Amino acid sequence: MVLGDGEARATEECDGGGGGFRWLHLSLAHQGTTSWIERAPDLPAGVKELLLSADNHQRALVDDGVVGCVLHDFERDFELTEISRVGVLRFALAPSLMITARLHPIRSADLVRQKLQRGAPVASAPAALDLLVGTISEMVARIGRDISVEVQKAEDAFLDGHHPPGARNLIGIRRRLAQLHRLLDGMRAVFRRLEEDEELPEPLVATVEKLSQRLQALDSDTIAIQSQLRLLREDMDIQEAQRTNQNLYILSIITALLLPATLVTGLFGMNTGGLPWAATPLGTLYATLLALAAAGATYLLLRRLGFMRR
Repeated sequence: MVLGDGEARATEECDGGGGGFRWLHLSLAHQGTTSWIERAPDLPAGVKELLLSADNHQRALVDDGVVGCVLHDFERDFELTEISRVGVLRFALAPSLMITARLHPIRSADLVRQKLQRGAPVASAPAALDLLVGTISEMVARIGRDISVEVQKAEDAFLDGHHPPGARNLIGIRRRLAQLHRLLDGMRAVFRRLEEDEELPEPLVATVEKLSQRLQALDSDTIAIQSQLRLLREDMDIQEAQRTNQNLYILSIITALLLPATLVTGLFGMNTGGLPWAATPLGTLYATLLALAAAGATYLLLRRLGFMRR
């Protein structure tokens, strides 16, 4: 797109394009993209290598006044809450040119295009950088808010005791939070390195500092949600441990009460001579009453010792 005079004009030509600020979005899957980047006269060799490299870790460099970055973003999908696929967005920023390139469709690219078509004011390199990274930040913040709502709903369900969240649901939330944190932490590192780079063009200094602070705030919010989720999981584990201990306690009491009765029934079940009440018509009743008396005596003993006060 050629930007200027408050409007964005689409262009299919990478070369030329008038005197306004240009924003070129390229697909690295296109065969002609590689050859055009290799012969682009406005791009230094280091930036060309960054755009065409197969290395996908987030990084930044400044070469001859041109800023090159590799950032992570979520790939475009019809399901907005699905963030399982993390893609790579590469860009090169010169005083009058922004080049973004990706191998797979990226969400931020579509959002930026829509903003430009609606007349977003971009007439300089700082404005283009702010629009691109700001769009990624807004998208990440929106995803973070959605996850925060999920955690709060899970916490409310746990506290109310109605349909508490399962471990599988919490693991899914934790996975998405970990992806957000890794993405934001990598972007923070990129812009922190840009802040410390003495070759960073002066017009970009203020924008880079602002974006670095914004990313730090977003990462802090993500860490806070992770802490909230961790506390929820700990509370659930404590409740589950208490429930297990209570069940074991009840089982132990029942076992202790039945043990004397079992001893009595075992004694009268021996096939030996001289068993009491063997020749008495009410011998079974007497043996039953003796077993119950033994269980009752055990109950009184446990109560006296304090085991029945829980």
